[in-house]
Order: sequence, then structure tokens, then C-alpha cells
Amino acid sequence: MRGHSVHVTGNIGAQQRTALVYDLSIVGTVGLPASYGGFETLAEHLVLHFAQRYHVQVFCTSKRRQDRPLQYLGADLSYVSLDANGWQSICYDIVSLWRAGRRTRTLLVLGVSGCIFLPIIRLIAPRVRIVTHIDGLEWKRRKWGHIARAVLHLSERIAVRYSHAVIADNQAIREYVDHAYGIGSYLIAYGGDNGSEGDLASRVSLDTSFTPGTYFLTVCRIEPENNIAEILEAFQQTPGQRLVIVGNWSASNFSRQLRQRYRTLPNIELLDPIYDRARLAVLRHGARAYVHGHSAGGTNPSLVEAMSAGMAVLAFDVKYNRYTTNDEAIYWKSSAELARIVSTVSEEELKKNGGKMFEYAKHAYTWAKVVAQYEAVLFPKTEI
Repeated sequence: MRGHSVHVTGNIGAQQRTALVYDLSIVGTVGLPASYGGFETLAEHLVLHFAQRYHVQVFCTSKRRQDRPLQYLGADLSYVSLDANGWQSICYDIVSLWRAGRRTRTLLVLGVSGCIFLPIIRLIAPRVRIVTHIDGLEWKRRKWGHIARAVLHLSERIAVRYSHAVIADNQAIREYVDHAYGIGSYLIAYGGDNGSEGDLASRVSLDTSFTPGTYFLTVCRIEPENNIAEILEAFQQTPGQRLVIVGNWSASNFSRQLRQRYRTLPNIELLDPIYDRARLAVLRHGARAYVHGHSAGGTNPSLVEAMSAGMAVLAFDVKYNRYTTNDEAIYWKSSAELARIVSTVSEEELKKNGGKMFEYAKHAYTWAKVVAQYEAVLFPKTEI
């Protein structure tokens, strides 16, 4: 059901255009087109499925973007001149919420950074339905200082209290919300079937110099809670095993120090971020298995994409990862244990595990299922 037009105009460059009362505004992503991470891919799939039936608006950062299209896949794009990540993310989300709150019917807030502002939204726009995806307990991440953790924890509490519905992407997050706040939440994961990756992979070359079928693969942000140091140490201990890690090696002192320490090892390749799906697809199809080190957060998009590609998974042993992999991955708790696994695991075992991962992902992590679940939460039938 399309939203209705109202005669509110705003300047975009030298142009003026009629604004809409939107059925849905999405806040908290870097923006579209998706070329960054899980929230952006989620927003793109929601737009792809919703924009023909609903008026949708997505807020985007204008930082480091030369092209700023006004629409994408039928959704309107609205720009904020603040960074969507780091310390500016709180201000970015607050500005987005302020601009969206008074002319939308439903707000989808991805992450809790700006949720400290939700009480104001409830005050000035009491009829707006607020749905918040609380992400992966951001305040617990080791990269934040004490003040930032306190602010993020407060934002999480406010998000849970002032949202009409809360989305958790992992059963462990859902259990946390129930235990910490005594409320129910909607369990909605991510999709991993991002198109015909086999066809995509056939049209690009391999980024790594390693021969297909000879290396393990990791794709993630280079942060302490992702156990990158432990993964690298494990492969340093096993020079006969090859590893490719794709990540943001210039983002912090931690990532730069790791790159400096391990960049000369002949069995390890450290690749810069790759956002092109075809290039990621060819890396996945050429790998023996996927090594997943995340210890904080919920359902990680890169993990479900690896599972959907039929990759065997060697996952750090925490409940988030056990829930995501249906307790059927190969688990490790230390660099020594990971080193032992990569040195001894057979190709037959990896193939069998990859089959299990694929079958579960085919059931649990399809975008068709995810979008249908979001539609039921964002647009309850009683409100349509």
C-alpha cells in the first residue's frame, strides 16, 4: 500500500521535489547501493521486495561518495553529511531519525547507536511504529572505551523500551533480550543466497595467488573480538596450510600492527576489503573451508553467505556461532586447537561439513524468508 503525497518541498542541489509520507524509512546503514556490510545488504533486499508496494526511504551517508543518486530500486535516498561509522555514527543516526520521524509511518532502525533519541521521536511522532534491530550487543565490543560502552549500553536499553518491536538476528541475542529486559523479540536472521554466485565466480579472476582448493578463507572486520590474532597465529604455527583473510587492514592500530607482523609470511595473504560479490564468490568457491572467529554479536552475514555457498565452517566456539550453524560446524577455542584442526582435517570431512552447512542455510537463511518475516513485523495486517 503506497504512502500518500504531501506538499512539503526541500532543496536537493538546485532542485525542489515533493516529499512523501513514507510507509517505511530505514535508518542506521551506510546507504545504498549496498557495498559495505550486513545492514546494507539487508536494506537492499528489503527495498528490492518492498519498493513496488510501499513508499520507502533509506538514509545514506554522503561522506566519501561522489555520486548521490536520489533513488535506488524504487526507494528514495536521503543523505546525511556525517560518517555512518565510528564516533559520528550516533550523530548520524540521530539526524536521520529526526528527519525521518515526522514523515514516515514505520521506522526501521538498524543498530542502537542513535536510539538514545527514540523518546523524542515517540513524543513528536506518537503514531510512528518503531522497529529496532538491536544488532550484536555493540556495547560489549572491546574496541570501545568505557564512555562509549556506557552510551551504547544506555542506547540499547532505550531502544528496547521505546521500540514497538525488537528484532534479534540470533537466538542467543533473543535470549539475552528476554533475560535482560523481560520482553519478547522477533528472531530474524540474514539471507545468504545473494544471487547466482557460481555464475558470478565464472566471470572474474581469483584475487589470491594461491591455487584454488589449497587455502582457507576468512572475511571480516579486523577487530579483536573476531579473534583475528588467534587465527593468524594458528596459521603461523602451520606453515604448510594457506590462509586468505579479507578485511580492513588500515582501519585501526590493531589491524595495522597485525598486517605488519604477518604480511611477509608466505602461507598467509592479507587482502583489502572486497565489496564486489563476484570476486568474493570466486574466493569462496576456491577455498577449502571458511574460518570464522567472531566471539561477539549475533548471526554474522559473512558466515551465512559462506554456508549458503556450501563451504565447510571452522567456527570459534561460542553460542552465537553454534546457533547460526545449527551446532554442526567444526569448532575451535584457541589458536592451538585451530592449528591442529587445519593440519589434520580431511577433505572428506570438509566436504561432508560443507554439505551440512549448505542444507541448513537453504532452510534457514534465504532472503525470501527473511523479507517475509520483516514484512510481518514492519507492516502488521492490522495496520495495513
